[in-house]
Amino acid sequence: MHSSQLFERARLYLEEETDPFFAQQVRDLVAQNNIAELEERFLQTLSFGTAGLRGVVGGGTNRMNPFMIKKITHAIALYLLKTFPEKAARGALRAVIAYDSRVHSRLFAHTAAHVFLAHDITAYLFSDPRPTPELSYAVQYLTCDVGIVVTASHNPPQYNGYKVYWNDGAQIAHPHEKNITEEMNAITSVVNLEEKVPVKRSAPTIIDAEIDEPYCTSIKEKLFRPGLTKETVQSMRIAYTPLHGTGALHVERILGDMGFSIMTVPEQRLPDGNFPTVSSPNPEDPAALVHACAYADRVHAEVLMATDPDADRFACAVRNTRGVLQLLTGNQMGALFTDYILLTLQEQNNMPARPAIVRSVVTSPLSDRIARTYGATCVECLTGFKWICGTAEKISQSGVYSYVYGFEESYGHNFGIQVRDKDGINAAALCAEMGVYWKLRGMSLIDRLHQLFRTHGLFCEKTLNKTYAGVAGVSTMNAIMNTLRRQPLTQIARKRVMKVRDIYLGVEFSPENPAQTSALSFPQSNVLQHFVQDGSIVSIRPSGTEQKIKCYIIHPLTVSTSIEEAEQAGNMFITAVEQEMGTYLQ
Repeated sequence: MHSSQLFERARLYLEEETDPFFAQQVRDLVAQNNIAELEERFLQTLSFGTAGLRGVVGGGTNRMNPFMIKKITHAIALYLLKTFPEKAARGALRAVIAYDSRVHSRLFAHTAAHVFLAHDITAYLFSDPRPTPELSYAVQYLTCDVGIVVTASHNPPQYNGYKVYWNDGAQIAHPHEKNITEEMNAITSVVNLEEKVPVKRSAPTIIDAEIDEPYCTSIKEKLFRPGLTKETVQSMRIAYTPLHGTGALHVERILGDMGFSIMTVPEQRLPDGNFPTVSSPNPEDPAALVHACAYADRVHAEVLMATDPDADRFACAVRNTRGVLQLLTGNQMGALFTDYILLTLQEQNNMPARPAIVRSVVTSPLSDRIARTYGATCVECLTGFKWICGTAEKISQSGVYSYVYGFEESYGHNFGIQVRDKDGINAAALCAEMGVYWKLRGMSLIDRLHQLFRTHGLFCEKTLNKTYAGVAGVSTMNAIMNTLRRQPLTQIARKRVMKVRDIYLGVEFSPENPAQTSALSFPQSNVLQHFVQDGSIVSIRPSGTEQKIKCYIIHPLTVSTSIEEAEQAGNMFITAVEQEMGTYLQ
């Protein structure tokens, strides 16, 4: 793009951006003639990704800032007015807004609230940071038409985001995201928006305890053995970190009500969008838990729990036989929850007809094997909880299956339709109960996991993440996926690929005969999966929230000797695949 076009885009942005902090960033870039940075900020415009917007905070159309918040909220408001004209005529439309601990999240949330108010839409707003799953709960509890949470979840500190939930409490999906995108693209200006639309409501309605109380109660009501923990909790020491996010408010309260004396990492307890003790607040990354593990060692905790900044993801580390805290993967936690939930339903004679677990396509099939032993089915869906919860709703309404639990490898778990998203708060409560249950039987969670490995097989796993920064990174990612699609892999780590599943094209085929295809039933998504002759699965997809390609490696093994020996053998294969795939993800 010619520099004159960049300067024109910058000029138009400055006419719209009313916040001096963000406007000054762009003025400085123009004054410095910083073409490279102007290209990063104006060559593209943030667009709908996973249920909303996510990007680096700063001035520009390819950044998160008050102008972009106004623009997307204006688009949502216009779409609500068209979709629900009768409610709009009565002034009965409702929106609820939450935000996390990130820098500028409060500003963005209040900006969104006032745009809704300008359209005569009631805006409910939390006064302080709240977890994302509580927002999903609030949409249904308050019978709102839309929900917004300002968060970038587990992304690095420089990011922020804007997630949209529809009136069922689930992340927005087709056709709503498409229609809102069209509304957004048609908007030419948001200058003086509040003056253009008659203001009938002066301020948002603050909600805190009104939602906190029923949300926490709903989690405690979903526990299977509420009396169990109160009798025995003193024998189980739990440390916890919210990673400077929103989780402590409810995790401490709920686990306290369960009888636990939870020990929260003091330096990470309070919300702080700068995340001063971690480089990136992602509990999937062991590096993010180094500080918390050191604290857990000092207080002699058996278990360390963690939630990410918006408390939708949950991580758990358990002290192993060597006395070291071992971080369980999302797949392993999913296997433990699958086992515990189905075992408990069976023990209590509460197993529903045709029980089903829902998992994403890139998640380990270990849970499938566990579910089958209880007479349950695992249903696959696309990655992300809008698909997991959407699938759960679909199979439940159709009567084909009874939904009991949903999860994916990226540390997300859902335990029922009261929250139609992943819920790290609920996961922490149920994990604590599960830990006590197995401890009373002489086992840790790792001991039970090893029992499951011996019965159902060990699944070695690793997820590779390759970041592609800037505008050029998007083109690189597209080129990599296109190359892999045009030239399907026939071997991985010297093992034959038996089947390729191309979810973007909606087909699966053998690489030996790619012209002969079978149709898939999944919606279109940019995912390539390779099923290897030894049962391994290698899946590749661009992230929906960051500029990175993710490669998921799953390698099944039969445990014939020790778990450690099987893991060593599996890790050799994982390393070989990692080296090979590294040549493609350049």
